[in-house]
Amino acid sequence: MFRVAVIGGQPHAVRAAKEHDIEVVLVHEEGRYEDTFTEYCGRIMHAPITDSDAILAALRPLHEQRPFDRVLSTSEDGAAATGYVVEALGLPGNPARTSELLKNKVLTRKTLADNGFDPVRYQLVRDEAELQAFHESVGERIVVKPVDGVASANVHVVTGPAEAAVAWRKLTEAGCREALAEEYLDGPAISVESFSSAGRHLPIAITEYQLNEHFVEVGISVPSRVAVPWQRELRELTVRLLDAVGLVDGPSHTEFVLTRNGPRVLESHNRLAGGGVPELVCRAYGVSLSELFLTVPLGLAKLPDEAPAPTGGAAIKFFEPEPGVVTGFDGLDELDAPLLRLAPGVRIPGIPRLRELEDAEVGVLIQVNEGDEIPVIRAGWDRRMGYVIVTGRDGDDAVTRAADTARRVRFRRA
Repeated sequence: MFRVAVIGGQPHAVRAAKEHDIEVVLVHEEGRYEDTFTEYCGRIMHAPITDSDAILAALRPLHEQRPFDRVLSTSEDGAAATGYVVEALGLPGNPARTSELLKNKVLTRKTLADNGFDPVRYQLVRDEAELQAFHESVGERIVVKPVDGVASANVHVVTGPAEAAVAWRKLTEAGCREALAEEYLDGPAISVESFSSAGRHLPIAITEYQLNEHFVEVGISVPSRVAVPWQRELRELTVRLLDAVGLVDGPSHTEFVLTRNGPRVLESHNRLAGGGVPELVCRAYGVSLSELFLTVPLGLAKLPDEAPAPTGGAAIKFFEPEPGVVTGFDGLDELDAPLLRLAPGVRIPGIPRLRELEDAEVGVLIQVNEGDEIPVIRAGWDRRMGYVIVTGRDGDDAVTRAADTARRVRFRRA
C-alpha cells in the first residue's frame, strides 16, 4: 500500500485513494474542510496549512514510523508548505521555490520577464504615490491587486488619481502593505489546465470564463470557444512558464487574457483549478485530473503522451441573485433536473456536492435558505448561493443550457 500526506484542498482530490489502495493522511485546518474527507482518509491531522514548521512537526513522526511515498497538495495556501516539507523529508516533488514564484504575483511577472516572454508592464507598489506614478507611466487603465491574492479578492481598476486613492485605501484596509500594479489586460479570460510528471508538462484542457464586474468567475465552460485560434500558442506558453518556475510534478492552472496582441499570462498556480473545473474537464474530456493527482506521482498511472480531444462540453453557472435576505424561491418545481439543497445553517467550503451530481446531465444545487444573506459577489468565496452544472454536446450547448436552467431559479428577497 502506498502512503501519502495531503495538505489542504478539497475531497475530490483524494476520492481515488481507496480504489488504488492508497493510504491518505490529511493535514487540514479544523472546521475548514468537508466531512466527506473521512471517507477517503485514514487519518486527519489539524494544523495551519500555511505554517510549514507546524505541518512538518505533525508529519515527521509519522514519516519516521512509516515513510510517506509522497507529500502532495492542491491547495493554494498549502502549496508552499508542501514544498518545504518535501525538501525537509527528502521526498520527490515540487520545490518550495516553485510555489513561491507562483504564489507571489510580482515574482511570477519577474520570472516571465527574465525568461523573455509575456511583455506585461508591472510594478510592485508600496503606497498610493507609487501606484499613481505607475498609472501615469502606463497612461491608461491599470489593475492593482494583492501580491499573493486569491479568488479574485481585492482587485481594483485604476483610471486616475481618484481611483488610485480609493484602491489603495481598500487594499490597506484588507491588510495589504504592498501590491502588484500592472497594465489592464483587455479581452476574454481563459485558463489552461495541465498536468506534469518528471518535468514533462501536458496541457490537457482550455477553460473559458464569464467574469462579473469584480473579476469573479460566475460562469465557467470547457472546451473554450474563444481560445480556438490560440490553442497551439497557449499550450506552448504554458509549457514555457512551467519550465521557468521549475514545476516538476502535479497539476497546474494557468490563466490568460486573450488580448488584441495575443495571449498574455494573468497568473499561474501549481494546483487544480477551483470553481468545479476538474469536474468540468472530466465531463468534457473524460480525464479525471483529481485521479491523476494521486496516481501519476506514485507511478500507478502514466501521464498520456497527448491530450485527448473533447467528447462534448461542460459548464457551471453560479447563481447571481441581487443582494438581500432570502425569503423564498420560485421556479424550483419547473426544473427538469436533480435539485440538491443544503440544510439550514450548513456551510461547506468550495463547490460542494459535485459528486452527487456527477451522473446528472443537468444538476442544480441551492446552498442558501430562507433568512440567509445574499452578498455582492466580490470574491470567489461569495459564490455561495449555488450553481447549475451541465454536460452538453459542445461548449455552446453546455453554456446555453446552464444559463437557461439558472434563469428558472428565482430568489425572493426582503
